[in-house]
Amino acid sequence: MKILVNDKLATEAINMLKDAGYEVDTNSRDHDGLIRDIGNFDGILVRSGTKVKTDIVEKGAEGNLKVIGRAGIGVDNIDIETAGKKGIPVVNSPSGATASVAELAIGHMLALSRNIPRADSTMRKKEWAKKQLKGNELFEKTLGLIGSGGIAQYNSKIANGFGMNVLVYSPHCTEEKAKKMGAKLSTFEEILKNSDFVSLHVPHNKDTHYIIDKKELSLMKDSAYLIDVSRGGVVNQKALYNHLKEGKIAGAAIDVYEEEPPKDNLFIEFENVVLTPHLGANTKEGQIRAGTVCAEQIIKVLKGETPEHCVNTKFLS
Repeated sequence: MKILVNDKLATEAINMLKDAGYEVDTNSRDHDGLIRDIGNFDGILVRSGTKVKTDIVEKGAEGNLKVIGRAGIGVDNIDIETAGKKGIPVVNSPSGATASVAELAIGHMLALSRNIPRADSTMRKKEWAKKQLKGNELFEKTLGLIGSGGIAQYNSKIANGFGMNVLVYSPHCTEEKAKKMGAKLSTFEEILKNSDFVSLHVPHNKDTHYIIDKKELSLMKDSAYLIDVSRGGVVNQKALYNHLKEGKIAGAAIDVYEEEPPKDNLFIEFENVVLTPHLGANTKEGQIRAGTVCAEQIIKVLKGETPEHCVNTKFLS
């Protein structure tokens, strides 16, 4: 059997597939190349770069395609519904980059509250801006988590260690789950109104598109910060730009964008915004875990076994 790895993947994951007896092709194809070749492969493994949309899924289903793997948690780059209806499981590795993404969110909070990027910039200019860069502690501040999955849970654990008060909102979160997280279950509005930091940990779909818009931003405290390490499209970044421009929010940290890379980054004019190029899962350890867990799931499907992390079960015929 043949597997196409269409995005850069950890060597450990590729070796796992090879050791299991599969022929692995690591020559990345563009859209036209995938349309041409996808039917020749029994499985495809991607990260966020490759878009496995409807036409590619349908072409694969006409050929040998039996499984689609996403090395990571987000599957918004894959048409999971069409794949399910064609009988193709889509598997991922939801816990692979949990620590990586949660640590980046906390890192952004520290960078904002202690003015670390601005301090570094002034030092490189041989300036001593100590008086202008007085910061704030995370200790006893309130962190509001939108989402209660693995990343949010890990984020809460770290925040507890800093002595922060943690609030959590998710339609899927219960009082018991929030308590285990070390957080207080709250409403969406309560989090926006009461948090010093609002951190987003949700997938991007029709229910979460622009979950943070002008109305939601207006509920936040002027002294609050917004942290987005989730997915582009969860925050209306034009609305966020306007709030920053008007001084109605203290700052923001943004790791994800609706278009990646963004052609025109709205936020480069602001010193109180920290920008990173979708680094959430981009650690050596996270990439190894994400790749090997997903490779393991693909192997299970191709062996006729049941994978633990199938995201389109409800669509599978």
